[in-house]
Parts: sequence; structure tokens; C-alpha cells
Amino acid sequence: MKPDNKLVQWVEINRRAFFHNVAEFRKRLGKTELMAVIKANAYGHGLKEIAGLAEEAGIGWFGVHSLEEGLTLRQAGFRQKILVLGYLPLAGAEDAVQGDLRVTVYNSETLEALARAARKMKRPALVHVKIETGTNRQGIPVGKLGSFLRMSHKHPEVLIEGFSSHFANIEDTTDDIYPKYQLNNFLQALKVAEELGIKIPVRHMSCSAAAILFPETYFNLARVGIGLYGLWPSRETLVSCRLRGQQPLKLKPVLGWKAKIAQVKSVPRGAYVGYGCTYRTTRPTKLAVIPVGYYDGYDRSLSNAAYVLVKGKRAQVRGRVCMDFIMADITDIPDVSLEDTVTLIGSDGRDKITADQLAALAGTINYEIVTRINPFIPRLIV
Repeated sequence: MKPDNKLVQWVEINRRAFFHNVAEFRKRLGKTELMAVIKANAYGHGLKEIAGLAEEAGIGWFGVHSLEEGLTLRQAGFRQKILVLGYLPLAGAEDAVQGDLRVTVYNSETLEALARAARKMKRPALVHVKIETGTNRQGIPVGKLGSFLRMSHKHPEVLIEGFSSHFANIEDTTDDIYPKYQLNNFLQALKVAEELGIKIPVRHMSCSAAAILFPETYFNLARVGIGLYGLWPSRETLVSCRLRGQQPLKLKPVLGWKAKIAQVKSVPRGAYVGYGCTYRTTRPTKLAVIPVGYYDGYDRSLSNAAYVLVKGKRAQVRGRVCMDFIMADITDIPDVSLEDTVTLIGSDGRDKITADQLAALAGTINYEIVTRINPFIPRLIV
């Protein structure tokens, strides 16, 4: 799809790159089923757009953060198994059951609310029990799991479909001591269920990094998020992959971010650019005013640090990133005109800007760069 002439900025989603990444993970996972994690507006790539591509790729599980995301997909006609990975408010139990959403549980109050909703709706509530293995975020400690499972027996309307957990330190290190500690805790949780005679059909602990590095964490479902979008979870993950003698996945970035130039202007030597007068020209300068700012997710910390691509060449961001605009120095780029295309993330000619590069400049991670792109910006499948 080509961008509408009326758009001043847009996000391009590369269909072929997405399918390539799915194939890379399926090859790695073997018989383990793949869950596409499409929470946070599909990591900024567009919830419904990515869900459509995932459906086309034959993916049967979606992971979302909230009730609202799950219901949005249901209302759009998606019939996949959808697991709410985040917190379900007690008042949302009926909507979750009515919408046939799986729910991550770790509070007895949530279990009871789902049981009431299931009785009222006359249909079972499917839950995945989150095990606390060492991240100390969501989850039930293994020592308290037995009493939680025994309490769940009082609510036959609630079906425990799965156990899940999440790694705390698998992306930020090349040391696998802590992941192994967490994996052992998860195995202990499965043993508790087994001793109580409770079968757990679906077991999942793998994120993108674990799916790349640790086959022993695959079980029968793997939750893959950042990797599906062609971004490595971290540099350490890539290093760990090579240290283990594994073949790194050949991931292809899915997202490109572009905009049109809103004004081309010439300013004299010694002119200040933008708020706070943080940049002053040292020569007669030509600027491109670009209608993108921190409201759109272009981080303010990129002020006077990042660059954009215009006609395949780098144009340095000058002055502070504004709420709705940035200015770039195009003095050395000939023949730039009003409404020419600017690349914020992606390739133009032989050069490219990656989410990892912007993350390094902003002092953050690639996850934050892409997930914070304003959801109102149109996502176009290309």
C-alpha cells in the first residue's frame, strides 16, 4: 500500500520481513507452537495490522497486555486463542469470559471473579497461572502454589489451561545462571501440579531471547514478541548465541517510519534553532522542518543528537525535539523540496537508521523506540 498524499507521516510494515521472521522462529522452535505477542500495539507496529499478518502466517495464539486489546481483536473478527498477559481488573471478568479470552491469574480474587462470570455466562473461564520464579513482578511463588491450586478446585467453572512464567535476566547478560535458576523453579511448579493430580496442557516460559538461546525452555508454547518484528532483544542475546556456537537468526526489521517535509527554510550564520536556543548555526544553513515530535514518539533526548535520511543522505537534527516538529540540517543535500520524504527509521538508498541506533542515542532500548510511536499514526502494510 502506498501512503495517501494527505498523510504527513506514516509507519510502513514490511509484510515479507514479518513472514521471514516467523519462519526463522518456527525453524528454531521445531514442534513448539508459536504465540505472537502483539501487546503494546504490537510493539508499536499496529495491533490489527500485525494480527492480520500473523493470521495469514497461520499463527494460532496471540498474546496481549490488556482486556481492551483482546476485545479489540475479537471485535475485528480474530478468532485465535488470545491470552491476556497483563492484569485483568475484577470488573472485567465478565467481558473476558464473554470474549473468550484466556486470562493470566495469580490472585485468588481474580479466580473468584472469573468463576462468578463463568457461572453467569454459562461457559468456562480459561486461565493460565503465572508462576513467580524470580522476576518478582506478577506471579505466585512456588511455595504458595499448592494452596492456590487446591482453592481453584472449588471453582470447576475455571479451567486451568496453562502455567507460565517470565525470565528476569536473560537478555542483559551472557551468563545463564539466573535463567537456569528460574527454569528450575518453573519445573518445581509443574511438579507441584503433578503431585496434586492436575494436568497442565499448555506450558510456556520462553520469550524471544529464550526462544533463540534455550531449547530447554520451549515446552509446548513460546511467546515471541520483539524478535517477530526483526529486532534483537539485546546485543548480549546475539553475543550469547555466538558463544554457544548457535547460528544467529537472520532477523529483518519490519518497521519503517517516514514523514513529509513541511517547510524548507534558509537561516543565516549565527541563527538559533528551536526552543532554548540549544543550537546555533555556524554557517548559512538550510533547514527542513519535519512534522514529527515527542508527541509522536520521537524522543526529546534525540535533540541535537539524531539524524534523519533525506534523498538517501544523513541530515542532522538541529535544536530541541518539539512536541510536533523537528528541524534537520539539509544544507549539503541538493534539490530538497517541500513534501519530500524523510526517513526516521528504515532505509533510504544505501543508508539506514535503525531502532537500535536511535535507542543508543536516547539511552534506552529498541523496545521503547518502537512501542512509543503514536498509535494514531497510520500503519501501512507494504
